Amino acid sequence: MSEIRLELGDIQGTVLRPGPAAYRGAFLLFRIDDAAAAKQALRGVLGSVTSAAHMDQPRPFTFNIAFTRTGLETLGVPHESFPREFRDGMAARKDVLGDVGDSDPTRWEAPLGTGDVHIGIVIIAAEEADLERPLALAGGFKGVSQVYRRDVHVPPDGKEHFGFREGIGGPYIIGSGIDALPGQDHVMPGEFILGYQDESGQVAPLPAPEILTRNGTFVAFRQCATHVAEFRRYLKEHARSPEDEELLAAKIVGRWRSGAPLALTPDQDDPDLGADPHRNNDFTYNATDPDGLRVPRGAHIRRVNPRDSLTGTIVDAQIHRMVRRGALYGPPLPEGETDDGVERGLIFIFMGASLTRQFEFIQQVWINNGDFTGLGQEKDPLVGANDGTGIHTIPAHPLRRRLTGLPRFVTVRGGEYLFMPGLKALNWITIQPG
Repeated sequence: MSEIRLELGDIQGTVLRPGPAAYRGAFLLFRIDDAAAAKQALRGVLGSVTSAAHMDQPRPFTFNIAFTRTGLETLGVPHESFPREFRDGMAARKDVLGDVGDSDPTRWEAPLGTGDVHIGIVIIAAEEADLERPLALAGGFKGVSQVYRRDVHVPPDGKEHFGFREGIGGPYIIGSGIDALPGQDHVMPGEFILGYQDESGQVAPLPAPEILTRNGTFVAFRQCATHVAEFRRYLKEHARSPEDEELLAAKIVGRWRSGAPLALTPDQDDPDLGADPHRNNDFTYNATDPDGLRVPRGAHIRRVNPRDSLTGTIVDAQIHRMVRRGALYGPPLPEGETDDGVERGLIFIFMGASLTRQFEFIQQVWINNGDFTGLGQEKDPLVGANDGTGIHTIPAHPLRRRLTGLPRFVTVRGGEYLFMPGLKALNWITIQPG
């Protein structure tokens, strides 16, 4: 394969490069009130927008910008050739995404899903004090109203509210300029960034105008509440002992809380393995665990990244991979405490070249259905759209174990589809008439 060169200086940094291992951040959403003033304000911050090339340089913060369909429309930017799902917006795709019941868009946190979100800004800094400047930049925007702010963080141990180490297992993007870790599947950049060769060996046609879409990516933004007390209660009610609670939790997720994969250490946790990025993702399923005796076929990590489970090759899963960035909001629930009534959860950002083939496919087929892995209508036991009647099958000898009555542990509080253009496109947006 010839060397693939990406225009790193034109690709927004968060697409190719993860942030610090631990950080503070803010997700800001704006409504455009005056398009001309908003364009002028955007011109004023272009020098602060972080590219993938900037991520290799010491900078105190990252600053990235994306637009919804209504945002592009309000700015007078052509968007008619963009994919239908982007033009429809996330709320209109609720049936595909499984956003039902308490996750229905009619129950989302305003203004998510209402059409009043036009611009999204993602700010990340290793130190809280380094957030002051980018927040001031965003706060000084003219012609817009801030309609949403969510402060987020990733703790030093990398664990989310359920207690599991996060951020393991993302794809390696060929040409990104960073080193791949053992176990990462190598994926062509066109699966994530428009204008490059994808896994089919082709460069997909760019939505018009090309100057707007080259080096851009589609973004699915999701705010998800995590019901930690309910998760703990369920484990306690269905486990045989405190040790069995940890095993059941691992069988639901596919990893121990430390991040150690069941595929490599099926009988007990191994915190050293879980903390080692050169070992904690270096495994497959088909050769050693085709029947799910170690990692149940319906476990969370085996669903969202089946690896070689589908037909024995990694390739079959690669066309559905996406870049994921996540951070926590709300305080942790102390161990042993019942529900304190405080909302806590995760903000997810999923990025890829196709919302349908990546984000929506994973939600509809891998998370909220079990047919692809021979489990019928079983859903993802952790993040699936369960309703109190959910089932999770845990293969074992001589008898399998089956968890029943699974409630919904994660509720969607809202979301948006956005487009994150390249830096040249950002500049082009600011000089368009209308």
